[in-house]
Amino acid sequence: MSSHEVVLLLETDPRRGLSTDEAARRLERYGRNLLPAAGGGGFLRRALRQFHNPLIYVLMAAAVITAFLHEYVDASVIFGVVLVNAVVGYVQESKAEAALDSLRSMVRTEARVVRAGQERMIASEELVPGDLIVLEAGDKVPADLRLVRLAELRVDESALTGESVPVTKDEAELPEVTAVSDRRNMVYSGTLVTAGGGAGIAVATGTETELGQIHRLVGAADNLATPLTSKLAWFSKVLTVAILVLAAMTFGVGVLRGQDATETFTAAIALAVGAIPEGLPAAVTVTLAIGVTRMARRRAVIRRLPAIETLGSTTVICSDKTGTLTENQMTVRVLWTPDGEFTVIGSGYRPEGEICGPSGAVADEATSESLRWTLLAGAGCNDARVREENGEWVITGDPTEGAMLVVAGKGGIDRDRLDNALPRTATIPFNSERQYMATLHREPDSGREVVLAKGSVEQIVSMCRTEMSGDGTTRPLDTEAALRCAEGLSSQGLRVLATAVRRDGRSGDFNEDHLPGTLTLTGLQAMLDPPRSAAVPAVRACHDAGIGVKMITGDHAATATAIATNLAILGDDQQGRVLTGRDLQTLPAERFAETVDRATVFARVSPEQKLRLVETLQRRGHVVAVTGDGVNDAPALRQANIGIAMARTGTEVAKDAADMVLTDDDFATIEAAVEEGRGVFDNLIKFIVWTLPTNLGEGLVIFVAIILGATLPLLPTQILWINMTTAVLLGLMLAFEPKESGIMRRPPRDPRRPLLTGALVARIALVAALLVAGAWLLFEWEQRRGAGVAEARTAALNLFVVVEMLYLFSCRSLVRSAWRIGFFTNRWVLGGVLLQALAQLAITYLPAMNSIFDTAPIGGDVWLRIFAVGAAAAAVAALDKRLRRHLV
Repeated sequence: MSSHEVVLLLETDPRRGLSTDEAARRLERYGRNLLPAAGGGGFLRRALRQFHNPLIYVLMAAAVITAFLHEYVDASVIFGVVLVNAVVGYVQESKAEAALDSLRSMVRTEARVVRAGQERMIASEELVPGDLIVLEAGDKVPADLRLVRLAELRVDESALTGESVPVTKDEAELPEVTAVSDRRNMVYSGTLVTAGGGAGIAVATGTETELGQIHRLVGAADNLATPLTSKLAWFSKVLTVAILVLAAMTFGVGVLRGQDATETFTAAIALAVGAIPEGLPAAVTVTLAIGVTRMARRRAVIRRLPAIETLGSTTVICSDKTGTLTENQMTVRVLWTPDGEFTVIGSGYRPEGEICGPSGAVADEATSESLRWTLLAGAGCNDARVREENGEWVITGDPTEGAMLVVAGKGGIDRDRLDNALPRTATIPFNSERQYMATLHREPDSGREVVLAKGSVEQIVSMCRTEMSGDGTTRPLDTEAALRCAEGLSSQGLRVLATAVRRDGRSGDFNEDHLPGTLTLTGLQAMLDPPRSAAVPAVRACHDAGIGVKMITGDHAATATAIATNLAILGDDQQGRVLTGRDLQTLPAERFAETVDRATVFARVSPEQKLRLVETLQRRGHVVAVTGDGVNDAPALRQANIGIAMARTGTEVAKDAADMVLTDDDFATIEAAVEEGRGVFDNLIKFIVWTLPTNLGEGLVIFVAIILGATLPLLPTQILWINMTTAVLLGLMLAFEPKESGIMRRPPRDPRRPLLTGALVARIALVAALLVAGAWLLFEWEQRRGAGVAEARTAALNLFVVVEMLYLFSCRSLVRSAWRIGFFTNRWVLGGVLLQALAQLAITYLPAMNSIFDTAPIGGDVWLRIFAVGAAAAAVAALDKRLRRHLV
């Protein structure tokens, strides 16, 4: 449609916009200009999800049955355990959603809108179709707009289309079938205005925008199960079946032996309750939550808790280049003039650093006239602005122009003083056809006209007849020398622009027809988006940890190769390790997977190819982490085992598709998160290895009692006391265990490897057998010495807890001894042991606790026997760890 038809269709005014009342009505009709929040369900659905676990099902069934048998105390304790687990899970899920909401709010912006003829700033979420929105350089486009007027408007649409170069816009009518990337008369929500200005009518808001449509597609995709969630699900199912079978066998044997059916059934329930690791769901949630907190301190925000563990299993990181491995701040590295080459020190937009001449001496505008005019041309023929915000230097406008402003400042040329000394009077703007920009300036004192120009080397050189020497005189242009230097700099991955001037005072022929052949070449400026300083050691740490790092970028192969070499992603042997999108298209299907696995740099890659790369690596058995910031990255982020989005430059769609968001957009944060992920997984395994012997031992104690037709050494309520108090006061302290040294010098955990190795299973069985033997020995010993059943059970109960306390110190490391890791490196463990000791004294000696849990006070000699048996069990477990540590 023509812009006039769009105005009529949306019943708006191209100058005055909508009235305030009409905007309010449309807001009511169309809703707010927001992308939908992730559908996590309401309060009830979220609460019910906390009970969706086979082990919880068994516990709830046990609680119902014990209540039916009038064992109300037992039923209440079991229900309490289930409720505590649900509350912990609900709270952590709510925190995760709150973190997501805070991330979503980061991308909400303000928009400059015209309503009732008055321009005002409003929240972008209040925009409606038909609104007239004004755009300036630096603005984020708040909705899909049809342009109605513009002035040299250029928009960075890389977030939506993957196009790396800003797109020049116009008002032309286009065919209906025109692809989104070619719709020059439209600007889209989430894109960024880099130059010029204009105004447009909002034609789509919220979910109706192009951004919203991709958001819906990504939201419909399924999340891959993480290694942890899949293994825990399998583990829970197997454990549930085993417990139910063992409980049924216990009941059957008891009945066949002629024992009372009700008592036998109660014993079977006690076995089921004892064998279930009630604290496991809470321990997993809390351990992951602690991992979330630790990662947040290291600038990584986790959106889905299980993603933490996935990081620990990552075998390949597919990283974007710009902003993640690099600063995303173009920096001039080399200045070339016809009289020599200068090196620029300092990176980014911060105006710190210096220019060094061929001899190494510091140079500035007074050193050489050709250098001075190269800097003047770069800074004066320039629409960008550099400013400081919250301690960081940012640019408004084109990044290459920002780099030229900064290097001019390093040479002593201030933009504000330049504008006063050489005010601009006319401009020939850059476009893709011209390949250059030129500005006309007037010297206030003399009135003399000066032309400054910059652009592609080939174009500027073709417009020059002379070149400037160091003393300011001109001489015939050495075209071959300039082009040879530019080619050499480009081969290093640098982007090279040329600068030129005309100082003859003429102004009447300042137009693109008369400029060619009148300019004097002053020099070249070669720039690069520099690698992040922390990225080099981070890449090295990933390699040491056995994690492959692959760079996937839409940039040119030469630039990508240069950055990858500087970061040590690429080694000396580059043969076959750098592939372009065209190479991927021509690869035979039978060689595709192997070639992709071997390559480390992928340049000029489309979003579809990025998704295919991720899928290929996953089919080869890799656990893949992918970074991205654009809408076009969202499919790959969702497909990856763990998607990593950028908080600063990332779109809302990318963040919603990701499992983790980097608040500093830095690759080094990924390496830190991998380290934390490995620590979290280690601590979860430590908890499982610590808790399962107790559960297995409690179940076997009941089973042996039924087989022998003997009195139960432990009652269901006593078993629940052991499980819940020790899980909270002892086991959860392992979640605070510091990462072990060397954690990033071992290979990634094979995703096909079982949760527990054979050596760990054997250790669990050994400790469980020691608990069963010790509990029976002590229970029978106390009864033979004349103690009552309650006292004997209290001794057995305390023995279980004492063994768990001592075994806890052993489980702080699965391979090292407690002495080597130090007793005071985790003070939480010491505090938990102290609290557990006080709890055991309470259940042993407080009358109210004796009444509830059927316990009785015991003497000092009994405690001596408890600690003697406990110490012996701990010593055997420590010996087993020493003998089997190489198998873990």
